[in-house]
Amino acid sequence: MYKSYKLKGTAIIALLVAMLVPVSGIVSAAGPSKPFPQHTSYTSGAIKPNHVTQSAMDNTVKSKWDNWKSKYLKPAGTGKYYVKYNSKGETVSEAHGYGMLLSVIMAGHEANAQGYFDGLYQYYKAHPSNNNPYLMAWKQNSSFQNIGGANSATDGDMDIAYSLLLADKQWGSSGAINYSQAAVNIINAIMAKDVNQSKWTTRLGDWATSGSEDTATRPSDFMLSHMKAFGAATGDAKWTNVINKTYSIINTLYTNNSPNTGLLPDFVILSGGVYKPVSGEFLESEHDGHYHYNSCRIPWRITTDYLISGDNRALAQLNQLNSWIKAKAGNSPANIVDGYKLNGSNYGSYNSGAFYAPFGVSAMTSSSNQSWLNSVWTHVANSAAEGYYEDSIKLFSVIVMSGNWWTP
Repeated sequence: MYKSYKLKGTAIIALLVAMLVPVSGIVSAAGPSKPFPQHTSYTSGAIKPNHVTQSAMDNTVKSKWDNWKSKYLKPAGTGKYYVKYNSKGETVSEAHGYGMLLSVIMAGHEANAQGYFDGLYQYYKAHPSNNNPYLMAWKQNSSFQNIGGANSATDGDMDIAYSLLLADKQWGSSGAINYSQAAVNIINAIMAKDVNQSKWTTRLGDWATSGSEDTATRPSDFMLSHMKAFGAATGDAKWTNVINKTYSIINTLYTNNSPNTGLLPDFVILSGGVYKPVSGEFLESEHDGHYHYNSCRIPWRITTDYLISGDNRALAQLNQLNSWIKAKAGNSPANIVDGYKLNGSNYGSYNSGAFYAPFGVSAMTSSSNQSWLNSVWTHVANSAAEGYYEDSIKLFSVIVMSGNWWTP
């Protein structure tokens, strides 16, 4: 026996549509698996700002993201997005990595997060490095043409790879883009081209393979949490070599060059068997051996690893850095300037968000920094918009400070 049912035309259409929708579409329609806010439990002993509510912190992040998105995240032709990093409409892979990370983290608050992410992914795919198609050419003009050589920069490659691991956890990999496989592809390319496999150091990019550039490295690329995730995702034990070498270089630089400050330089070279700050203009400016516009990201990058993993191999350097900046700034973030020599003397004069915001992240390592952390949070939260670089670093810093950074 069976019962027959008469379905109206609209019901039949709805049933047919439901039968045709793939499983991946259903998963996507259900929303992100790790929507913002996440309120991650960081390592034991870590602190967050305690003078504002969690809801207020989350709202600060949302506001900073909404402003960042409207100012910097732009269409780049059909089905693509890019991050406009200067007034000329140019972009770099560093900015692109930032955009992909932010899009996947803000899913849940940002209704079009996956649309932005996928559009950014398509732009990345359309601009491969000429050294490896899974790495990204580092710079394009406003017409989206490669300029400055179609080779890669390690920091952009690493952030793009990490964002793809997050996307796999956020939306799954059974839809239009296999995020998991895309992540493995770029991670393996990073190991092949962006890592010096005789020294186990991160290169400046896939182009830096000869002379002093082959042994040069950039401390702001010391994304240890990324490296650990790359090893876990690929099962490649070589990432352990890179991780160990990275911690070793941090402590060598701290011990030999900045024992009273904990500051690390923009660029480092191997000289006489020892990793040292470069002298003079090595790649970008006369401040390449100082704490300048690359290394200002270090308190955010290195501390994030500690907060997520509890690995304390760089904790002494971070603790010294916290003690030094509190004293140097007189416990006022408004006194932080955009440039210091490793001995702590300053040459900068501008209170840049790229410099003061990351010190809020490094302050999270100990309850002894609570009032300082609160001050930095307030200074960042109340800050006006600056440029792409400053606004990006401020946004990442409030994401971490509010407890909303997470790992695959």
